Amino acid sequence: MERCRAGDVAAFNVLVEAHQDTVFGLCLRMLGSTQPAEDVTQETFLSAYRNVGRCRDAFRAWLLRIAVNACTDELRRRRRRPQLSLDDASTGASQLDLPDPSESPEDAALRGELSRHIQSGLMALPLDQRAAVVLRDVQGLSYEEIAQALRLSPGTVKSRLSRGRARLRDLLLQQRELLPQQFRLTD
Repeated sequence: MERCRAGDVAAFNVLVEAHQDTVFGLCLRMLGSTQPAEDVTQETFLSAYRNVGRCRDAFRAWLLRIAVNACTDELRRRRRRPQLSLDDASTGASQLDLPDPSESPEDAALRGELSRHIQSGLMALPLDQRAAVVLRDVQGLSYEEIAQALRLSPGTVKSRLSRGRARLRDLLLQQRELLPQQFRLTD
């Protein structure tokens, strides 16, 4: 960090390489599509580079806070000027689905549909709950790291996680047939 604060680009590149997958994964889950996630990831690292001297927290938490704020800004821009990506409209396939060569075509189709349903459920969550769920359940951050990244108390993080998970569970249960057998709850 000291080298980064002194303007050492190579030292900052080491930090980028160490955290780029985490930041991109967060942006992808927050925004729901690849191209905006790539753009926001790039904006995040540019902002971090420009402001590295202001970092007082742990770098990862500080960086993720920048990413969440950049995602929030992007979502606000979308609401003001909605657009349809021609790439997303023409393929009809989610960029989140990676094929597994060992699964059958039927299993792949079900997994893809479940993945799209989970992503749409995440996108239906309020932004504050979505950020908490993605940081904890997708990125694996601890409650303390999330609290630091979002500048919240750990209790608030737990509350947002609880509400977000409950909403997501309710959304997923609306399409029970997509869930693996062991998760299909009966009424």
